[in-house]
Amino acid sequence: MAELPRDVDEVIRRALAEDLGPAGDVTSVAVVPKDAAAAGRFEARAEGVLAGLPVAERVFRAVDPGVEVAWRAADGDRVGPDDILGELHGPARSILAAERVALNFLTHLSGVATLTRRFVDACAGTASVVLCTRKTLPGLRSVERYAVEAGGGRLHRFGLSDGVLIKDNHIRLAGGVGEAVRRARAGVPHGLRVEVEVETLAELEEALAAGADRILLDNPAPALVREAVDRVGDPERLEISGGVTLESVQLLVAAGARVISVGRITHSAPSLDLSLEVMDADV
Repeated sequence: MAELPRDVDEVIRRALAEDLGPAGDVTSVAVVPKDAAAAGRFEARAEGVLAGLPVAERVFRAVDPGVEVAWRAADGDRVGPDDILGELHGPARSILAAERVALNFLTHLSGVATLTRRFVDACAGTASVVLCTRKTLPGLRSVERYAVEAGGGRLHRFGLSDGVLIKDNHIRLAGGVGEAVRRARAGVPHGLRVEVEVETLAELEEALAAGADRILLDNPAPALVREAVDRVGDPERLEISGGVTLESVQLLVAAGARVISVGRITHSAPSLDLSLEVMDADV
């Protein structure tokens, strides 16, 4: 399992600041006695794949180190309705103050992991891999990428500084596929791979002639994928992206696609239905 991203505590800090605001949880302060203790139980209400358990735990600890969490599951595990994921106990006000932020992370990241696993399962038994993209929710890219790995997916470049990916707008401004690739090869730091997006076989040939390291074939039909694999020769050098669905991914794999990037696993993953039931610690 991947390690938590280095900025996870900063991501949590921002989320808590957003939710608690300058005055904190005024409802719990007004309603719940200061010295009250509470216990809670995390439960799954739907089938899916978990991601974000340690993130949720860090949320509670950030609010109050006195909150103790004990998990019965781990990130990457498949769960089903009524499965108990873990328990917690500690100061009641602290648990309530952290509850929503912890669940927001846990349900969203588990949703990302769940959708990723569905795409990975659709490619099972083949050499094809599923990658995430930069189509992430602002401020959550690092933890969403962590969730992609929990779901069995692979990682593309983190940001714009990690590699060259020449897209349609770059091509338009540079004056063509070949010219954009040539400028990139001449102008980027040594060692950075140059990848270029194409839509047609003619553009693919132009990219190859200019020395592109990898070709991204955008929104292709399976027949185009098959022809592109033949032209490139090495399927690992060809990335398929754009409009990939659970229904189409198997057709693309059958056509020879080996590297498939899917934006929807981060930008459109539905949250996994998980709950935290909190009760008086003496009950």
